[in-house]
Amino acid sequence: QVQLVESGGGLVQAGGSLRLSCAASGDTFSNYHMGWFRQAPGKEREFVAADRWNYGGKYYANSVKGRFTISRENAKNTVFLQMNSLKPEATAVYYCAADRIGSGNLYSQSAYQNWGQGTQVTVSS
Repeated sequence: QVQLVESGGGLVQAGGSLRLSCAASGDTFSNYHMGWFRQAPGKEREFVAADRWNYGGKYYANSVKGRFTISRENAKNTVFLQMNSLKPEATAVYYCAADRIGSGNLYSQSAYQNWGQGTQVTVSS
């Protein structure tokens, strides 16, 4: 099992950028597919981005495509979410998730076995 800790959230004006980090420990990070999800107040948790470890596939929600970038540094056991051109509707708690099994749909929460505690992102208009 891998343990996940997110950081990098905060308050930013619309149009600004933030980079979220998710540090993993406890297992071989490079063997995990990694995902980012977010949950806005009063809404369901939704998929943001995912990174498949074994052939480098990257997947994005349509709402963030072209503005957000997921990446990883296996040597640092860390996955990142670079968020540019942020909009107020991006305000949410952002969660990092890890999938070791690799048989599920990475767009779905159910594919992931391990979750971080989340980091708050607030985008002011």
